[in-house]
Amino acid sequence: MRRADQQLRLIAEAMEVAETLGVTVWLRGGWAMDFFLGEITRDHEDIDWFLWADDASALAGGLLRHGYQPVPGPPPDLQLDFAKDGLENSFTLLGRDAAERVVVAGGPWAGAHWPEGMLDAGPGRIGGLQCAIVSPQAQIEIKRMMPIWDPSRPRRTKDAEDIARLEAALRVRGERSE
Repeated sequence: MRRADQQLRLIAEAMEVAETLGVTVWLRGGWAMDFFLGEITRDHEDIDWFLWADDASALAGGLLRHGYQPVPGPPPDLQLDFAKDGLENSFTLLGRDAAERVVVAGGPWAGAHWPEGMLDAGPGRIGGLQCAIVSPQAQIEIKRMMPIWDPSRPRRTKDAEDIARLEAALRVRGERSE
């Protein structure tokens, strides 16, 4: 089985686990872009998600019951990482500030704001698989700003290519990326 097919299977499974628990998850990163575009554009190293911090323990328990194994990584109040079948899923945790804006839940950037409207995109789709995704405008902002927000993470070639793909798709659809 191709890695992309395995990852799509894990995306479907993680969504099923989350839905069964009444937990909302959003794809972010390269898979969010592909679900927005409706096609697989490149190989993906992992599957990146957003998850409300308040739902983290419930989702972690559900994933463990489905054969996922925890992977050590960033601070657990910032992100939870799991692997299954040799493939990694990373769940970055979200919180809200006093004004109900979406913020980084924990770790060194706790309380920092995520882009406005990030969770308002609605679902994306690849074939028959539908999933909530981070808005393409937020994806662009995150990929542009990550090297500024965290200088230890320089922009990668794939990030520049992803930005170009998303901007082109937004132009075709008549949507703004800024």
